[in-house]
Formats: sequence, C-alpha cells, structure tokens
Amino acid sequence: MKFKNKLSTKEQSKFLLLGSFIAISIAFSPYLFYLYEIFPSGRTWETSLFTYESLYYENVMTAAWTYLGKLTPLFLLLIWFFTCKHWWYHIILIPMAMYTYQIVVTFYQDVYLETAYIMDTDGLIYLAPFFIAILSIVYLIRIKIFDRVYGIDLSEIEETDVSVMSPLSERDRRDLYEFRSDGYEEELQEDYYQKL
Repeated sequence: MKFKNKLSTKEQSKFLLLGSFIAISIAFSPYLFYLYEIFPSGRTWETSLFTYESLYYENVMTAAWTYLGKLTPLFLLLIWFFTCKHWWYHIILIPMAMYTYQIVVTFYQDVYLETAYIMDTDGLIYLAPFFIAILSIVYLIRIKIFDRVYGIDLSEIEETDVSVMSPLSERDRRDLYEFRSDGYEEELQEDYYQKL
C-alpha cells in the first residue's frame, strides 16, 4: 500500500514538473519573439560555424524578425496540440501546417532569392489537400463520438434515405412490404370486421 502511494506521488510530481515547464515556456514566449534583437542589422552574419547572408530582406535582423514572428505562434500551437484534451485537437494541425509552410517559404526566399516558384500567397492552394484530409478525419472522429455518446446506430442513419416525393423512408417502405407479404394485414382486417 505504501509503495502504491509513493508511486502515485512520483507520477504526480512528474506531472507537476511537466506542467510547470509548459507554463514557463508559454510565459517566456514573448521573449522568444524578441530574440530577433540580438541579431546583427547588416546583410551578413558571420559566426565561427557558418555565414548567413540575407538576400531577400537584405538585413539579418529583419529576416530574424520574420522567422521568429512565425516560429513563436508555431511553438505555442505545438504546446496546445500536445496538451489539448478535446476531441477536435487535430484541427490545430491546420494552422501549424500554415506556419510551417510560411517558415519554409520565408527561408527559401531569403536564402535563394527565388520568389517566382514558391510564394506565400499560394500557400492555401498547396495546403488545401492537407486541410481537407484533416477536416475529414476530425469529422469522422466527431461522428464516432456522437455515436458512443448518444447511442446512434450509423447503419440506421444510412438506411433512412427519405425520398423527396414520398413521406415514407426506404426502410419504412421495406417494413410495410414485409408486413403485407407475411399476411398479417389480412388477419387484422378480419379481426376488425368481426368486432364491428
């Protein structure tokens, strides 16, 4: 019994530590954005490891401001995606994909100075299949949840194909035909006439 309590206390402390790390990360996200101020304001940035030359923005600080302006919301969306407990959390992938695409386009334009082939304005066209796939998955999850919560039988929903001209559904029409073909209708009519 004591071992079980210590184990749950240990799990609770891990949960508390992880929650504290996430809260601190969110609290320091504005500082992540303002990191662009540490970059030089010239066209090139030389370090002992690499040399970065900003061709599109012509200023390393402006390029860093652009990158961090897209990385900060992406970072917050990642935290939200991995900590969200709602059934619709897959929808968060859509803005994450948009920010990722924008970061790639920004980097490609700045490093290679190619703006003709890949544009930020065409992002919705390129990401539309991804959006449709995510929305389809989320809708299917929603249907499954409603099926479990409300006890809706999805096969019954498919069978209730109502015709525009007929007040009866296809399923009701089938049941009525089976009722008539079994001969119950004649027995009911005989009982009715005897009671008269």
